[in-house]
Parts: sequence; C-alpha cells; structure tokens
Amino acid sequence: MTLTRIERILSAEVRLAEDNLALLQAMGIVAVHLQSSPGAGKTYLILRTVESLGRRLRLGIVQASLSLPSPPSPLDHLDLPYVQVYTGGRPGLDAGMFRDALEQLPLADIDLLLVEDIGTLTPSPEHSPGIPLRAVVTSLPEGEECASRYPEPFAHASAIVLNKLDLLPALDFDRARFRQAVRRLNPTAPLFEVSCRTGEGLEKWGDWLLGEVEKCRQAGRGPDR
Repeated sequence: MTLTRIERILSAEVRLAEDNLALLQAMGIVAVHLQSSPGAGKTYLILRTVESLGRRLRLGIVQASLSLPSPPSPLDHLDLPYVQVYTGGRPGLDAGMFRDALEQLPLADIDLLLVEDIGTLTPSPEHSPGIPLRAVVTSLPEGEECASRYPEPFAHASAIVLNKLDLLPALDFDRARFRQAVRRLNPTAPLFEVSCRTGEGLEKWGDWLLGEVEKCRQAGRGPDR
C-alpha cells in the first residue's frame, strides 16, 4: 500500500469520526468510550452503571468484540438498546465500526451511550472513532504504574476509573503513588476509585455521568424530545 493511499484512508477515517461526533451532538447524546486492559472490569462497570442510572436516563450500549460470532456477554439480557461490533482483529473500534453501530441504534431514545472497546490500552488517541468522552478503566491487580506503562490513553482521558478497590487488603498497592502517576499525565480528569463488587465509589462515577448529560441538555443539543 502506497503512502498516498494510507493518507487517503486516514483522512477518510478522520472525516467519518467528525461525522460521528456531529451526529451525537445533533441527537443530544452523551457518549463515553470505555477503554482498559483485559480484566479491568469494563463490563461489570457498565452493569453497575445501568443499575444505578437506568431509571434516570435512557441508556444505550455498544460493545466491541474480537470474535465472530460474538461470545455471550452479561450485557445480552439487558432491556435497553445494545449492539455488538466485530472489530475484525483490529486493536479497537474505528470510526467506521462505530458508525455501523450508531445506524443500528434508536438514537432518538438514548441520552447516554456507553461504548465498551476491546481489552487493550494500545490504540492511539489519533485514531478516534468519534466519541467525545473517553474513560480509561484500570484495576488494582494491574499495579500503581499502569498509567506510566500506557501514558497516551491516560493523558487523553476525560475520566479515569480505578476498579477493584475491594482487593486493596490483599494487594501491595500504593494509592498515593498511583494518583501521582496519573496526575503527572493528566492533572484535570476526574479520578474515580471504585469497587464494582461492593459498590464503593460508584455514586461519584454516576454523578459525573449525570453531570455530562446535564451539560449537554443545558447546551441545547439534540432535537426536541
């Protein structure tokens, strides 16, 4: 493949990502791109978010999958708009995949769209699918230097979630060191320390999501509903 062709493909991808952003804004939808290493607990975080916010907001979910057919997911039985997207072996959702998912969703019936990417922190922020908010999820077993190992996702995150706080008594995890590593990369993104198992810290995470939806409404985005 020539350099010119690669540049054309990347340019088209950027335009499609911009179109996705514009569509979400036009529909008044707050979308959050959840990224993590495998096993950090993105799916469980989504389930707990649905439990806490499902009666206050109209939720939708997009979940990326590495395999086809997609394996069973705990999200399969939720009574809300839900689409699985096959990534074709790529290291994360791209703008085209996300657009395909958007076209399968009842966008007029969604306030908050949670987008679970595959389990990796390697995709470059430059290759955005066109999702306005990015939440990086990590967990105690990954160690307090996780942010230092994957600086780009943490530096570009809109929010950071440290999950599995219930394991703290069993692990040698220095929370202060973790916070310092995060703040060196991203001084402003809210940091939520949670346990999806016990529910600790999840209220603040939910409040942040509610706040983002409220900001969208106050900005007058989306059609009259």
